[in-house]
Amino acid sequence: MTTMKHYNRVLTIAGSDSGGGAGIQADIKAISAMGCYASSAITAITVQNTLGVEAVHAVPLDILRGQIEAVMEDIGADAVKIGMLHSAEVVEIVAEAIEKYHIGNVVLDPVMVSTSGHRLIEEEAIGALRERLLPLARVITPNIPEAEILAGVNITTNDSLPAVARQLSLGGRVSVLLKAGHLSEERLVDYFYNAEDDTLTPLPSERIHTPNTHGTGCTLSSALAAALARGEALTEAARSAKEYINKAIVSGADYSIGHGHGPVDHFWNFR
Repeated sequence: MTTMKHYNRVLTIAGSDSGGGAGIQADIKAISAMGCYASSAITAITVQNTLGVEAVHAVPLDILRGQIEAVMEDIGADAVKIGMLHSAEVVEIVAEAIEKYHIGNVVLDPVMVSTSGHRLIEEEAIGALRERLLPLARVITPNIPEAEILAGVNITTNDSLPAVARQLSLGGRVSVLLKAGHLSEERLVDYFYNAEDDTLTPLPSERIHTPNTHGTGCTLSSALAAALARGEALTEAARSAKEYINKAIVSGADYSIGHGHGPVDHFWNFR
């Protein structure tokens, strides 16, 4: 009798980007490029291209809940990546699903503002995200502006990132991949705080001067979720995700698409 093979499965819960560079579209590309099977639950539909976000249309709450249930009760997931959650009600539905299905590998990208500066989350949702959803995550992946909001601090130098990463860990309950891209240094050092073994790992890279940075946060968090779904240990998964996004930025740096912030090259490893 033939033994059936199984995919490593990642469910992404996030908003849709009509331009294809961020959100659900970027997530599916990154998860697929990392060798996993991607399913999705769309939280909102954005009117968006490389120049920015023009409008956001929320998916009805019962439809969002139904998407998650349809995937989990049939396909299942070895990891879940969470992106754009625009309202407190959406945060609650996602939190309830994580609890209901006992999902362990949860990667939360606390998306708040788009690359073009468009706010993607309501004010009351920030508190819900902090209080309700962060404690359920295994890893969170904030950038500098998001970390400043969540931690209530001002971040100006790379040297302050280790302390902020530990602060965001909720007393060692949640691991944190804190991204340094919004700082001004030419040599960027992201920091990964592994709350499960209380270790701090620097993840350095050189700044790549390119306008094609749309969707980097979505892509990194999706790659991390995929690495966890493949069974990689936590810190190794962070290293894999960092390597993937760095090479995606390098490979996509010289492409021209649209008239604003273009996407990274999600499929650099197939070219």
